[in-house]
Amino acid sequence: MIIGGFQKFSLIDYPGKICAIVFTQGCNFRCPYCHNPELIDPNVSQNSQNITSEDDVFSFLEKRKGKLDAVEITGGEPTLQQGLLEFLKKIKDMGYLAKLDSNGSRPEVIEKIIRLKIVDYLAMDVKAPLEKYQEITCSNINPNKIKKSIELVMNSGLDYEFRTTVIKSQLSEEDIIKIGKLIKGANLYVLQKFIPSKTLNPKFLSEASYSDEEFKYLKAAVESYVVRCLVR
Repeated sequence: MIIGGFQKFSLIDYPGKICAIVFTQGCNFRCPYCHNPELIDPNVSQNSQNITSEDDVFSFLEKRKGKLDAVEITGGEPTLQQGLLEFLKKIKDMGYLAKLDSNGSRPEVIEKIIRLKIVDYLAMDVKAPLEKYQEITCSNINPNKIKKSIELVMNSGLDYEFRTTVIKSQLSEEDIIKIGKLIKGANLYVLQKFIPSKTLNPKFLSEASYSDEEFKYLKAAVESYVVRCLVR
């Protein structure tokens, strides 16, 4: 895998667990509000002098057995990585829990991962209602692939969450309700506040998020479709 970053400790990224985070390099979406724009280009790390190798990651994990509970693989988009399945299997073989973050664009990979039982927690971003997917992600993604991934995640038998980063200019209340209907019956749906610290498109640094009161309203609007909804 091409690793774009490695965070050795987190208390918030795997629910109830202490985890390390592996960031993969490269993404097939170009969401203008992306908060990890340095991970989009798949070629950046290849030219860097500070590449974290798989050996470095596993050497660290070997030393941290009994102190860390889990490893999260995020991106970029991890399902683009050819070595992802083997990487996850090694994590599981070491006795760690594994969490995968994905944009859902490659359901065929998600299906393999579920079938092989090499992940314990799935987190999938649902960027928009299906009819707005190409617009919001600035990509040519087939929305049916997103729908398929949602179905796979919900029927996986694993712990999972769906999440949407909410920006006022991008998603309306109606859009959020449509997403709620799209993932109807989901165990957990997270509405993520947009924090403009860094973005792919600089103009989004001045974009507004919804207010706390508006988030309460949005949360109430989708709670009838999912088992649990959180604002994060």
